[in-house]
Amino acid sequence: MNRCWSLMLVAMVATTACGPHQGPPGQPSADSQRIAPSKILDFALLYGRNCAGCHGQNGNGGAAIGLADPVFLAVADDAVITRVTADGVPRTAMPAFAQRSGGVLTDDQISVIVRGIRSHWAKPGVLRGTVPPPYRASQSGDAQRGAGVYGKFCSSCHGPDGSGGVRPGSIVDGTYLGLVSDQGLRTTVIVGRPDLNAPDWRGDVPGTAMLPQDIADVMAWLTAQRPAFPGQPYSSAHIRGGVR
Repeated sequence: MNRCWSLMLVAMVATTACGPHQGPPGQPSADSQRIAPSKILDFALLYGRNCAGCHGQNGNGGAAIGLADPVFLAVADDAVITRVTADGVPRTAMPAFAQRSGGVLTDDQISVIVRGIRSHWAKPGVLRGTVPPPYRASQSGDAQRGAGVYGKFCSSCHGPDGSGGVRPGSIVDGTYLGLVSDQGLRTTVIVGRPDLNAPDWRGDVPGTAMLPQDIADVMAWLTAQRPAFPGQPYSSAHIRGGVR
């Protein structure tokens, strides 16, 4: 009797394991098929795998600016974020993610990321009553005037020559300037780095916001500090002399 019950139990288990939802032996069921990477359209998954390493798990910044900054999202429109995500920024740490540019993401996936950034972190009206400086430079700057602008708005944190203060690091370091684009510098001047307690263009001097011309001038001063060969540890004279 016990042997009969054992055989019946084995048969029931076998029938359950090979129910109608299962395919032929060795073939996974339809509901266990893997989704192709190009078909993933979940914002959290796409952002986590492609953006969080530099921009922070919650968009709060890291090696790169925080994308959860509503001031940044008020200054940079979707076209800007899409273009930078798709094509990257040459000669910086920002890679191209679009497949057409050598990346791994489809246009639809990039659209999901951009819409997700906007819907999760933008705050409409955050700059209501304020006209921010344009994202892109609309006027040329003067490095000599920029030195004075730097002294007024930036030196209290970054030191009199830009080489660093009590907490902020150097903003004239050749390696740093070699890894950041002109637009990246401009964006940081405008929107700040909340994750590093760096204020936006309105907060460097209480009650006095930087004007667009101020930003253009300090940008001219900053870019003038960039060495001709960023990251090169030897002087050009040593290189000419054959010292490596």
